Amino acid sequence: MLWIKRASLRKVNSTVALTLILLLLMLIGGYISAIWGYAIGHEAIEGVNQPDSRPAGKIGFRKNKSQQQQGVVMLKEADVLAAVKARIDGKGKKAKPEKPLIENPQNDKRSSTKSKLVAESESPQPGFPMISKTEGVSLEIASARFSGGALQLKMNFKNEGDRTIRFLSSFLDVTNERGQTLSANTEGFPEELPANGKSVASTLSISTALLDNVQKISLHLTDYPEQRLQLQMLNIPVVR
Repeated sequence: MLWIKRASLRKVNSTVALTLILLLLMLIGGYISAIWGYAIGHEAIEGVNQPDSRPAGKIGFRKNKSQQQQGVVMLKEADVLAAVKARIDGKGKKAKPEKPLIENPQNDKRSSTKSKLVAESESPQPGFPMISKTEGVSLEIASARFSGGALQLKMNFKNEGDRTIRFLSSFLDVTNERGQTLSANTEGFPEELPANGKSVASTLSISTALLDNVQKISLHLTDYPEQRLQLQMLNIPVVR
């Protein structure tokens, strides 16, 4: 019986010893973990400074700000007005005398040449204007000049009759001296010509590619839809 008690007592003592050893190991591991965590956290926040929230710092900042505000110099209104007046009168220090304008003789030559060209283009051509008139309706060819790769004929229509005349640009026939039909474009062509005696301007353009070895052209126009009115302009000179 005594032997059994001793065996159980030894068993309890070994259990307690094991428990104490485990607790000791846990304490040692926790201590080591705490030290390691503190070291890592200290390295992470190293160099981070806490903002200065002391009242003394705020007072110093306000003092410097007030000193800066006191350093602003206010100008007198009279001095400002005097400086502006001197600048306007040309008496300021930075005022520079105005340089006289120098006329460029080349610009004068160009302008005179341009005016001469305009005058020549507006001068009447020999043999113009040419007029065809029938039943109070007239067709006038004021000029025929080459411009922009085409021969441009300036035309004027006028109706002094008693009824409105209608035209179609497709009814305007253009031929050369050999009777060959030439393609032409019209601008401002009057589809209706009222009987008010007012002149209506239009332009007829013929490409220069169609005018090789052509010396004269002719126009033929009839009204629409009656085709009773016949306007003819023969032997219009092609001036180059």
